[in-house]
Amino acid sequence: MSKKQLIMEKATELFANQGFEATSIQQITEKCGISKGSFYLSFKSKDELIMEMLDYFFIEVTTETDQLVNLHKSDKDLLFRFYQLTFQFFAKHADFAKVLIKEMPHSLNQELLMKSMTYDVQTSKNILKMVESIYGDRVQATKYDLVYCIKGFLRIYSELFLFYEVELDMNLLCQSLVEKTDSLAKHSNIPFITEELEFYLKNADKIVDSKEEVLALVDRQAEEMEDSVVKESLEMLREDILTPSLPLAVRRGLIENVRVHADGKWLALVLDKWFES
Repeated sequence: MSKKQLIMEKATELFANQGFEATSIQQITEKCGISKGSFYLSFKSKDELIMEMLDYFFIEVTTETDQLVNLHKSDKDLLFRFYQLTFQFFAKHADFAKVLIKEMPHSLNQELLMKSMTYDVQTSKNILKMVESIYGDRVQATKYDLVYCIKGFLRIYSELFLFYEVELDMNLLCQSLVEKTDSLAKHSNIPFITEELEFYLKNADKIVDSKEEVLALVDRQAEEMEDSVVKESLEMLREDILTPSLPLAVRRGLIENVRVHADGKWLALVLDKWFES
């Protein structure tokens, strides 16, 4: 385990018990058995540590969800698999999930709130895509309400195994939530969240990535990448961001070269979003 991984692991335990604000760098270093100097070689501040932990947590679940929804659009069990994937992920990262559920509604850190909002927007888009794929025109008027209901189910039911020592039958839980979601999709007729949420989803992209931020991500990934094909693909995509000239098929092929690499999935999502806009 690297020093950065050790710090993130021990900090997660402290954050879960005490919260972000009450946990000091001194406590983190004592928990890790390292000096403050060693901490600052890995992270410039506690805020940077939290941001990197947030990225690590959300990048994994966002990319896996995106892949599930895109690859299994016609799968009749897509909704069950979505609930199962998400709850298994929460269980795997239970300590940090606890921190997010407890801390985020009360956080005054604007950067933290904006970053979490960015990931929440991407999650909403994936769920909306799934809802449209499963239910089609039947939920045209209520699909945004359904997105919020699904997100609510995830948050509320995850608390059962995050905050209470309850033995859960995960398959039964997912089956129950599929039934509830199907019932809402079939019988809900009075939409509440409609154009307001649609406007939010469309405009939330404005806070996500500027050209400079996308270029910085590409440059960092290219510097760390050893695979020559991915590296060359990133160089060509960088030029295309600066001066768009590539045919759509070529651009998509280059992004797929990035996506198939284990460390390139998130960047591929960012590039998809950038070129779509």
